Amino acid sequence: MILYLLDLLGVAVFAVSGALAAGRKSLDLLGVAAIAIVTAIGGGTLRDVLLDNPVFWIQNPIYLVVILSSAALTLIYTRFRQPPAKALLIADALGLSFFAISGAQGVEQADLSRIIVVLMGTITGVAGGVIRDVLLAEIPLILRRGNLYATAAIAGIIMYLILQQFGIVRTVAALLGMGTITALRLASIVWGLSLPVFSLQDRQ
Repeated sequence: MILYLLDLLGVAVFAVSGALAAGRKSLDLLGVAAIAIVTAIGGGTLRDVLLDNPVFWIQNPIYLVVILSSAALTLIYTRFRQPPAKALLIADALGLSFFAISGAQGVEQADLSRIIVVLMGTITGVAGGVIRDVLLAEIPLILRRGNLYATAAIAGIIMYLILQQFGIVRTVAALLGMGTITALRLASIVWGLSLPVFSLQDRQ
């Protein structure tokens, strides 16, 4: 039940980020819906395909209803109020945290190694945003300098796994893992927290 709720929250928040991103590119209603959908289902679809599982939104179309409803509510809200400048980044940070942990939990249930849990959870969290940015001709957030993106997802998933090893209840560990991802992502957005840059200069 908790995993299902995390998935629903993840697709809802990622749909909002997709709709906001589409609005900044002045797409029509069909374009907004398309970007919201691929942003919300991209990571989970890739996860299910790689693990040879039934694709979650095909098996349960309620996900598409949640996605389109979230996109529609975003359109209505932004028609009357201008969203904050960083609304897209904040929505994306929340979507990343929900999907990374829910993805990790789904893989964990398949009794795979911890490395695969971290890898697949990260892919679930970041893939939708990458697809969104590529379709909108933007540099994906995961590749931009000064951004903790995949790093935040990895840290949160590792936190989630470690807490369980210390006997923390799975639900509490999941919430703390999501909090870690969100905190790192917001710290990157607000204060520019990032990893060191590796740069090579050509010799003259």
